[in-house]
Amino acid sequence: MVKRDSRDARRRLYEFAVAQGGYFTAAQAVEAGYPKQLQYYHVKRGNWVREGWGIYRLPEWPRTPYDDLIRWMLWSHGLAVVSHQSAMAVHGISDLMPARIYLTVPPGFRKRPPPGIVLHRDELAPHEIEQREGFRVTTPLRTLIDAARVAVDPERLSAGVRDAILKGLVGDRHIEAAIETIEGAAGKRLYEALMESRRAA
Repeated sequence: MVKRDSRDARRRLYEFAVAQGGYFTAAQAVEAGYPKQLQYYHVKRGNWVREGWGIYRLPEWPRTPYDDLIRWMLWSHGLAVVSHQSAMAVHGISDLMPARIYLTVPPGFRKRPPPGIVLHRDELAPHEIEQREGFRVTTPLRTLIDAARVAVDPERLSAGVRDAILKGLVGDRHIEAAIETIEGAAGKRLYEALMESRRAA
């Protein structure tokens, strides 16, 4: 029987936590060297905080405004990307404060979302995704395209376009190029939002 190295287990668990805002899953804990019975022990002793089914957090880790997004990334086994209205809030483009969390997952994703989580199924290209601490989010341009596709309130969409341009997150020409590739009413909505943002500038 191979003897468990507690220092190595702590180091490996810390590596998971560092990349995930202080969070880690039960499966990651097992991989680091903490079998199920030890996980129960560490929760009981207060070394770990249980944050959901199979999700833990190191209590000394500082909280962030994005803790809920990190937890849902772990729930999705790392497959979800923060998108649509939630991505607008992450990027600070418009004052939209969505009551629900919007995620994009691959078409084959099968987990049923709980109340308060809205899943969109789509294939995202690597260049449409940004990595943040503990979660991924759609780029500002892809976020605006998604917002146009789901018919976000025109005022909010125009504000999002304006904010994205003013903050240097995306250029006019990139939005114009994207409009040419979008089919249906979404392209028209994004075009109108761009025109409105220019009038308001």
